[in-house]
Amino acid sequence: MKIAVVRQRYNPYGGAERFVARALAALEKQGAEVTLVAREWKDGGAARTLKVDPFYVGRLWRDRGFARAACARLATAGFDLVQSHERLACCDIYRAGDGVHRQWLENRARAAGALARLADTLSPYHRYVLDAEAALFASPRLKAVICNSRMVRDEIQKWFGLPEEKLHVVYNGVDLDAFVPELRETHRARVRASLGVPEAAKVFLHVGSGFARKGVGTVIAALAQLADRDARLVVVGTDRAENALRAAAARAGVAARVHFAGGQEDVKPWYGAADCFVLATLYDPFPNAALEALASGLPVIVTRQCGAAELVKQGITGRVVDALDAGALAQAMDDLAARLSGELRDDLREDARASVTHLGLDAMGERLIALYSAVLEGKT
Repeated sequence: MKIAVVRQRYNPYGGAERFVARALAALEKQGAEVTLVAREWKDGGAARTLKVDPFYVGRLWRDRGFARAACARLATAGFDLVQSHERLACCDIYRAGDGVHRQWLENRARAAGALARLADTLSPYHRYVLDAEAALFASPRLKAVICNSRMVRDEIQKWFGLPEEKLHVVYNGVDLDAFVPELRETHRARVRASLGVPEAAKVFLHVGSGFARKGVGTVIAALAQLADRDARLVVVGTDRAENALRAAAARAGVAARVHFAGGQEDVKPWYGAADCFVLATLYDPFPNAALEALASGLPVIVTRQCGAAELVKQGITGRVVDALDAGALAQAMDDLAARLSGELRDDLREDARASVTHLGLDAMGERLIALYSAVLEGKT
């Protein structure tokens, strides 16, 4: 089976890229011949690479140019299946890892001012993405859509009316051998010492770039409201807004308790150092970081606008709150901090780990191969 997997941009800290890398390895393990179609790729594993890198200036030209060039190359390449992570009307299978752009804009409007909402409405780039999204879901070639959460499946049905039989929920896979509760014993003391964090302090961990969308400002506001005045926030990720958020932490009186760790190619030590994972995202189809945190034995706090909420057993493996409610987030953080200080803390960590043990990489690979085979045989 010759499969083309399309992903335009590589960000070494990106969740989508980690999914692609894992999927490539899982597919080749199942015997598929996989070619990655991309502008560039680092650490592509065993996959073959077809470079498609037309010149561009600006993100609109970048995305439109890549889509046109990729479809032109794919038309003559002789693949059995084309699975795209980009909004291309020339694919057989689309993985909606970035969710639904229409939904993202609607969610973002909740937090934006009038001028920002007007700018989104008039933006040529957003218009292009919306048009590309509509063309993709209307394409007669499209046989199946991989949704990484039920949330995304429901959004595609809501906005585009695709039949349920075309929509397949396949959660991201996690390396259950790499992300383990034992990371705590291996890394906790060293990482905390490097940050100057006391052993007894509760550490809330955020992993992910795109701080505005991911809600880092909301987490800082919640930290300032905590009853636990020794709690810390560690932010792993890169963003141009970091200096502005440092200033916000200073204004809130918590600058000494917020640690910006930058981008990290190896995030495992940071899960080991933390007590709880927190992601106040405005929109996240299914963040790998939440999955990795649970596998590492961390309870998680996520939002209703996040696909990972589907894995959270409210009050058992974490909490689910609204993305813009800093007060509710603070209450959830205080509640989990209290539980992690009590006699049931080990049960909490065991429950977190147990909630994702069915989502290993092999299981994800098997589901993908089964879907590809069904598409090739005309069964979907």
